[in-house]
Amino acid sequence: MNRKTFLTRALAGVTAVSLSPLGSVGAGVLAEERPLDGLRALDLKDWSKVRALFPLTHDRLYFNTGGLGPPSYPVLEAMRDQALRQATTGETHHSLFEEVRATTARFFGANPNEIAFNRNASEGNSIIAAGLELKRGDEVIFESHAHPGGSFPWMVRQKEDGVRVRIFEPDSTRPGNNLERILDLVNERTRVIQISHITAPTGILFDVQAIAREARKRGIWFHIDGAQSAGMIPLNLHETGCDSFATSGHKWLNGPQETGFLYIAEDRLPEVASSHAGAYSDAGYELPDDFSYNPTAQRHEYGTRDAASLLGLERALLLQEQIGRERIASHGKTLAGKARQRLLTVRGLEVLTPEHPDMHNSILTFRLKNKDAKQLAGKLNNIHGLRCRHVSERGLNAVRVSWHVYHQEPDIDRLEAGLRALA
Repeated sequence: MNRKTFLTRALAGVTAVSLSPLGSVGAGVLAEERPLDGLRALDLKDWSKVRALFPLTHDRLYFNTGGLGPPSYPVLEAMRDQALRQATTGETHHSLFEEVRATTARFFGANPNEIAFNRNASEGNSIIAAGLELKRGDEVIFESHAHPGGSFPWMVRQKEDGVRVRIFEPDSTRPGNNLERILDLVNERTRVIQISHITAPTGILFDVQAIAREARKRGIWFHIDGAQSAGMIPLNLHETGCDSFATSGHKWLNGPQETGFLYIAEDRLPEVASSHAGAYSDAGYELPDDFSYNPTAQRHEYGTRDAASLLGLERALLLQEQIGRERIASHGKTLAGKARQRLLTVRGLEVLTPEHPDMHNSILTFRLKNKDAKQLAGKLNNIHGLRCRHVSERGLNAVRVSWHVYHQEPDIDRLEAGLRALA
């Protein structure tokens, strides 16, 4: 549907607008309730029916969910419906945030008071980096494959405050090796360990529970950048044992852009100072000298925000539950595994993603001998209609493919054919 058609229908009859084949989902735009019955009624056992929920073009295969996971029709409908409510009433509808917070906490195995909504994983990582009390010479450990949104906040603390950054090269052969590499860097000055739950360049899955146990034992703050794991694999934040976790809604959750959340374990909430403040940050104040923080993670939220985007995020979570979170993880991992076996038959191709079953899931990263990866990714996209991601970090010179709910086995054939043509 083009923009003109959408606006014409919206103005002609708000409740009649429909973006998708879901029929009644999203009907009753001006109603107070959030209509979810149509979503719950969907039969999504067939992956082709799941694919039909996404407006992604069929002209090319989209393999960059690790960068941006396009939203489904149900998510777009939830956003549209709420945007129309807000335009009709002139209200912010911020009261809906607590319902979405409860849904998010349940989905991720946390308590609502441990969840702060923000714009993306980078913002959540920055809140932790800026908020922890660190002195000159204190040390922070993270892996060399950290995304800039995970590493830059600590680099700023190093530049401005004299905090020392120490990095380790992640191992792709055995899960325990990464814990050993972290512990080799730990000393009496170590204050924070941060890891990417799943690394963006090559999809290395870390054993976060083992790292959390060792960090807690030593009194070290353990933070997880979960941008690549939330929505790819099921998560229970209480079971991970981490002190904090940040993620985005716009990747594997297939939620709206500029949505995300920060989790801070309840017993650690007082240790993260607010780097920004405004309405919703406080539990009470009296000008000019009396202010107390909101006792929950909500102290890190402030100002007017978009309820439509948050309802879109909630719809994305509910859709994943409807599909089945274990099914989603298994589907992506199975496709990545089958693709690995097929692509290894392409002459000169090397897979960088770990082979160990406990160290990978839905990301597959590879490179072709004597081929520039940026040019290779460009030709895969422009000639063969395969939208992959060029991996330039750490000189890896590789291409990343993300397997998700909108992919099926025939997509492996198309990827293999494109690579053989260019090998």
